[in-house]
Amino acid sequence: MKLSRLVAFSSSLLLGAVIALTGAATANAAPSVDYVALGDSYSSGVGSGSYIGSSGDCKRSTLAYPSLWASAHSPASFSFTACSGARTGDVIANQLGPLNSSTDLVSISIGGNDAGFSDVMTTCVLQSESTCLNRIATARSYVDTTLPGKLNSVYDAIQAKAPSAHVVVLGYPRFYKIGGSCVVGLSDKVRSAINGAADYLNAATAKRAADHGFSFGDVTSAFTGHEICSGSAWLHSLNWLNIGESYHPFAAGQSGGYLPVLNALD
Repeated sequence: MKLSRLVAFSSSLLLGAVIALTGAATANAAPSVDYVALGDSYSSGVGSGSYIGSSGDCKRSTLAYPSLWASAHSPASFSFTACSGARTGDVIANQLGPLNSSTDLVSISIGGNDAGFSDVMTTCVLQSESTCLNRIATARSYVDTTLPGKLNSVYDAIQAKAPSAHVVVLGYPRFYKIGGSCVVGLSDKVRSAINGAADYLNAATAKRAADHGFSFGDVTSAFTGHEICSGSAWLHSLNWLNIGESYHPFAAGQSGGYLPVLNALD
């Protein structure tokens, strides 16, 4: 074979290899996704600061896990409708607009407000231990009897509007490290009961999510060692100057607690 023909032949082989490799890379590249973030204050980012002015009382934050995920993954579209104080009915009424048949990923935390999270904590902080424990028992009863149907309604609505989406349901952390550094405030008996209520809510939510074919993101392990009274808390304790941020994650809880769980399931 003449040198010129050898060079041409080698060049064609090299070109073919390059085309094959780049074609394979293109074929294997993950497509950009359309992402919608729904939910309550744990999804909107209350407690993490850096709130988006246009979100008003919903207090959506650029440091919330949905914003952090979008910044890291550059989705084709990102709609952030989670809102502080949201209950299941609020999600259905006000947050589902961006969902459609092209939606690929949905994240949501919901149910805590329905179960009376704010009232439980107010009762436990301001009233007697027995009154607190009775209020927790009432919340657990609600989780047994009423919340499953409300979660079903939300999840059914999401499936109807975004039938092809991968839906990730995020749970709630335990608030307290038992036997930790706190020397005043609630008793460890009450703190244990509050932690148990969070576990109870998570278990009920996980069951509803699984029944709909959704992924459930349990954040309790991620927050272990970073509860209130741990000495390295990712959660606000009671804040009399900003009650709304009490018992919500700092920015570190969003980035170190929630984001890795979503990343593992997206």
